[in-house]
Order: sequence, then structure tokens, then C-alpha cells
Amino acid sequence: MNWKIDFYHGVDEQILAMPPKIQARMLKLLELMEKHGANLGTPHTEAMGGGLFEIRAKAQEGIGRGLFCYLQGKHIYVLHAFVKKSQKTPTADLALARQRQKEVQQV
Repeated sequence: MNWKIDFYHGVDEQILAMPPKIQARMLKLLELMEKHGANLGTPHTEAMGGGLFEIRAKAQEGIGRGLFCYLQGKHIYVLHAFVKKSQKTPTADLALARQRQKEVQQV
């Protein structure tokens, strides 16, 4: 059975607004996650703690990040996506993803 990937409202637009090569890489990684699950390993996916995970799409223009969590069964929910400009994941982006994670896991 393939994995199901859903996006929090507006996250698909965030991905489509990324620079073209980052966008292409992110879409390819999401396709792989749909087939094989989210455990693609370093450097593609990494646990952020508390049930939150990160997907990394690296290209010449920079690094696109997507923050996601698991829901019941083989279900992945992408909570937030952005192009990272510094070494550390911005606190505001993490906080937003954690808030959305609580919201979708309550349903």
C-alpha cells in the first residue's frame, strides 16, 4: 500500500512558490515518500523531536524545507514549507509547524 500525503492549507502553494530546482527536488522527494514512506534517511529526512520531521530539498538556489508529521496508518501530513536561509531552522517556522501538528492530530 502506498503512503498518503496531505498538505496543510496553503503548503502546496508554498512549495510551488519555491525556486524551480528546489521545487523540483521537493516534489521528487515527496513522490519517493509516497512510495516508500518518510524514512528516506539523511540528508533527505530527519526527526525534529516530538513527532515532527523535516524533509530537505537541496539545489543550487538553496535548501527547501518541509516540516511534517504522521497521522493514523500510512498517512503523512506536510505542515509547513519554506526556503531555509540560515544554518538553524527558524524558531517561528518550528513553532508554526508544532501548532499545526497539534491541530491536525486532534481531528
